[in-house]
Amino acid sequence: MGKTSIYNIAFKGLQEGIHEYEYQVENKFFELIDESLVENASVIAKVKFEKRSNLLTLFFNIKGTVELTCDRCLEIYDQPVKFKTSLFIKFGDGQFEDGDDVLWISPDEDFINVAQLLYEYIVLSIPARHIHPKDKNGKNKCSVQMLDQISKYTIKEKEHEPDQRWDALKKLRNNN
Repeated sequence: MGKTSIYNIAFKGLQEGIHEYEYQVENKFFELIDESLVENASVIAKVKFEKRSNLLTLFFNIKGTVELTCDRCLEIYDQPVKFKTSLFIKFGDGQFEDGDDVLWISPDEDFINVAQLLYEYIVLSIPARHIHPKDKNGKNKCSVQMLDQISKYTIKEKEHEPDQRWDALKKLRNNN
């Protein structure tokens, strides 16, 4: 079954209704994922599984912190993450395009493994730009020494007058 079998939700033989699962997603989880973008994290993933006679639905509520390297000062910091979504499960033998909120599985399956889904949702909750969050007073938590070094080597743009060649073109545009 593999090391991710603890993330299986068996639905065959399960009574109709809502069933709740909670997963503590930490460093060991990310070791199971090949080429993971995350190494250290402390995330709680609550998954509600709703089984109806003709519909299966998963509701994900993910909250916690992920350890990242700041793009500005290169120090490691804890990035808060949270993500909520729902996923409808349909049965079929082929691959169908119904959107991002539908998962097609074979009618022969009797469980759903949510490990890859949890990983993808955690990664989606990470902002594209990794920068220390501000503290309670609105101050930047980046390393002061690194920010000083950055400002020391940053080239400042000089104030310059507009290029006079463009003035002739602007006159042509205004003549219409």
